[in-house]
Amino acid sequence: MTAVLDLGIDLDVWPWVWLGVAVVFALVELTALAGSFVLLPFAVSAFAASLAGFYDAAVELQWAIFILGGAALWALFWKYAKRFIDDTALPAGVGADRLVGMTAIVTNAVDPDDIDRRGRVKIVGEDWGAITEGGRVLPAGSKVVIRSMNGTRVVVEPVGFPKANAPTEPPIAPPNQPETGPTP
Repeated sequence: MTAVLDLGIDLDVWPWVWLGVAVVFALVELTALAGSFVLLPFAVSAFAASLAGFYDAAVELQWAIFILGGAALWALFWKYAKRFIDDTALPAGVGADRLVGMTAIVTNAVDPDDIDRRGRVKIVGEDWGAITEGGRVLPAGSKVVIRSMNGTRVVVEPVGFPKANAPTEPPIAPPNQPETGPTP
């Protein structure tokens, strides 16, 4: 079996072979696969096999470290990547419509009469142009709710916006007291 696993390569060269494999796998992972963590576990295990080779470990042990270590790391990365994907999944919806109903923070004041498209909000780390139909300016730093999409801008209203049946003027008398109105 030793003759098969050493591939006819001198035992003193194997650590450098593993180091080369580790570098190539890491470069392919970072450039071609764009950080998908497919080859990275095997790059790490090839580096570990290289270290074992520098300490004169048997070629069989180096291969075992590379294959079994890479498979174990790949399974571990997959487990944590799956959990991360599940935890950070975007809400259901198609395209920008997924934002409807979400809360945002105004980063640049949103004016209902804004013709220069200056109103901006930040939603889930994204910066969006915003408009409002509420009739009042929404200052920077205020919380808003996305009600709909209008082209490439979101239509927002402040959190706790008064509903259609809510009174628009303050009461004249305290609660449970008849309103008499202003005296002439």
